[in-house]
Amino acid sequence: MPAPDFARAPFIVIWEVTRACALACAHCRAEAESQRDPEELTTAEGRALLDHIRDEFGSPLVVLTGGDPLERPDLLELIRHGRGLGLRMALTPSATPRLTPDAIAALASAGVCRVAISLDGADAAAHDGFRGVSGTFTRSLRALKTAHALGLETQINTTVWRGNHAQLRAIAEIAALSEVALWSVFFLVPTGRAARGQLLSPAEHERVFRQLADLSVDPALGLTIKTTAGQPYYRVLAQRGHGRGHGLRSPQAVNDGNGFVFVSHTGDICPSGFLPLTAGNVRQDRLVEVYRNHPLFTSLRDPAQYLGKCGRCEYNRVCGGSRSRAWALTGNPLASDPTCVYQPVTAIR
Repeated sequence: MPAPDFARAPFIVIWEVTRACALACAHCRAEAESQRDPEELTTAEGRALLDHIRDEFGSPLVVLTGGDPLERPDLLELIRHGRGLGLRMALTPSATPRLTPDAIAALASAGVCRVAISLDGADAAAHDGFRGVSGTFTRSLRALKTAHALGLETQINTTVWRGNHAQLRAIAEIAALSEVALWSVFFLVPTGRAARGQLLSPAEHERVFRQLADLSVDPALGLTIKTTAGQPYYRVLAQRGHGRGHGLRSPQAVNDGNGFVFVSHTGDICPSGFLPLTAGNVRQDRLVEVYRNHPLFTSLRDPAQYLGKCGRCEYNRVCGGSRSRAWALTGNPLASDPTCVYQPVTAIR
């Protein structure tokens, strides 16, 4: 099968349907609020967005995120509409009292193909402390169990930061016991409420990339692992001769604006939620035109424009460094990723 052409269509479209959420996460990219924004895309605008995605991009993975998507009363309608179009609809709900067994069953009936639940610690103290509300650890595990029993694919999302990187093996064991389809490991980007002081050091980043590569082939776990804002993980896999995943994982490298596009709750079009540079708005601009032709997006898809060692690295097409963290730490999304320790062996031609 030929590799997908990310210059034409993304592998994944993230739509932040709302920023309303009952949690108070210490790292929240969206800086979530207690109430919905009256300027959110309406139901009609959301349906039109999904139509456009299907018409122009085919069938990318569409992830409805937030905030907490369950704060939107039209969520099931939007899921049914997307599913009816043939889109693969996934959801990242927050572990709040809204995430009941009945709510999960309704999501399954509406056509969600996968539910991703955050788990940022191996115990309640670590997870609940990071999420800002007690009880979320237990609620997350219950949601995973309920979704699995209903036949829904499940995924665990884990944000790695200074407070939990020593627990990764234990979190991986929970993911294995939960029989998740994917463990998605996010490397913290200091944007939104996240702070630089929460970041791992470059050496710690490298140790975690290598630990994840070890865990990915551990037969006792049997986990499929992907990373977000952790592109050097794929460099480590390439160094070890490991391939990529399957199913809802892209067969090739995805990075901010390269196989990935983000639409905010008010319609802003960005390379990703962690790289909140606005290149247009779906209320005035065609998403397909912004993704394919806006200079921000085209530059992010061209490793020849990367600066410093990322620009000359022999792995810049399988890795490319985290464009979002490069922006957050240097102010330039094309800068070399400051958290990567790798030194290129040979300059690419």
